[in-house]
Amino acid sequence: MQQEVLAGLKKIPFLSKLSDDVLNALVDKAKPAKYPKHATIIMEGDESSSLYIILEGKVRVFGSDDKSKELTLMMQEAGSYFGEIALLSDEPRSASVETVEKTTCAIISKSDFIAWLKHYPDVAIDLLGVLSNKIRQLTEKVKQMALSNVYERIIIVLQEMAVYEGDIRLIRNKPSQDDLAKMIGASREMVNKVMQELTKGGYVAIHDKDLVINKRLPSSW
Repeated sequence: MQQEVLAGLKKIPFLSKLSDDVLNALVDKAKPAKYPKHATIIMEGDESSSLYIILEGKVRVFGSDDKSKELTLMMQEAGSYFGEIALLSDEPRSASVETVEKTTCAIISKSDFIAWLKHYPDVAIDLLGVLSNKIRQLTEKVKQMALSNVYERIIIVLQEMAVYEGDIRLIRNKPSQDDLAKMIGASREMVNKVMQELTKGGYVAIHDKDLVINKRLPSSW
């Protein structure tokens, strides 16, 4: 597990430039945790304050309003991380995290992280920059979603999730239509209608668990 945790830490922007020796001092503090599918790891409003590195599996990060309506903020897979904002804040968790499939995480507590950080204070400057950038990205995403119609919201999410593999643009382990609906704050029926039109027009195609984008998605419908 140590090598997986080390590899995960190296993918975190504010830790990526540190030597293995420095990072291994933090790796030693990590504790493994396994979660079944649809398990809640973090609940919005919780007082917990640990950093989570996903070693295996997939999670959904989402927020909800006072009427329990959910909006998925992002999907995260092995090699990514969450909970870093709580490392430097005493505020309650700003979002919930739920597993989409069986997931294993390495958990580093705030107290262990702060103790480690005291030996490497320069890391804190990089961390503040990363957190500020993440907040700006989330703010921009909320703004886009609020000002766009359902079709435009779906296009935004598909374009954000797609990666190039050679000349092909695709989404590995595509989200379900129910997940897409939660990500854009719309009904599953509306998502189904838009995806059917995109498929019929030859813009997207489904191959096993992947979604392939065959050509440029229309900005409006």
